[in-house]
Amino acid sequence: MNWFKTLIVILLLMLTPELMSAQCAMCRAALETGGGEAMAKGVNNGIMYLMAVPYILIAVIGFFIFKKMK
Repeated sequence: MNWFKTLIVILLLMLTPELMSAQCAMCRAALETGGGEAMAKGVNNGIMYLMAVPYILIAVIGFFIFKKMK
């Protein structure tokens, strides 16, 4: 049962990039309206946040695999 829950979580995490990439047009439209430098800085920070999440997930999964093997 524990593996089933893990599989469900992994599948849900794999589906989230589709939801996130759907917002790209909205980001571009917000920047084109002339929101200023603050808006662009916020969008860039959001991009960095979204880019870091997969690396953090891989590190956490690798850590748990390492602990289980040890």
